[in-house]
Amino acid sequence: MAGPAATVITLCVAFLLVAGSVFSLLAAVGLLRFPDLYTRMHAASKAGTIGSGLLLFAAGLHAMEAAILFRAIAGFVFFLLTAPISAHLLAKAAHRAGHRLTKLSVVDQLHGSIDDRDD
Repeated sequence: MAGPAATVITLCVAFLLVAGSVFSLLAAVGLLRFPDLYTRMHAASKAGTIGSGLLLFAAGLHAMEAAILFRAIAGFVFFLLTAPISAHLLAKAAHRAGHRLTKLSVVDQLHGSIDDRDD
């Protein structure tokens, strides 16, 4: 493919690569800078999911084949569905295991909740 359509696709791929890289960088910085397990997990699950999804979408668009683009979109949807749920379950397990919040946190909404009791 040549001409203006190829230029537009190249610019879209470049934008998606830069945006995905920025989100992935922010996730990495959040993992290093946030004070406790829960806020670090939040950075990894939110920014990391969007960053990796945008990078995957850019790779699918760059391939210029419908089958590869649909697989990339399916992978992005899979990221969106699984990463927040797994981060929530890991945070809940860490809370049950006794990992405490940092002193900067204002409220522990899980402390003493029904879900925190042993059945």
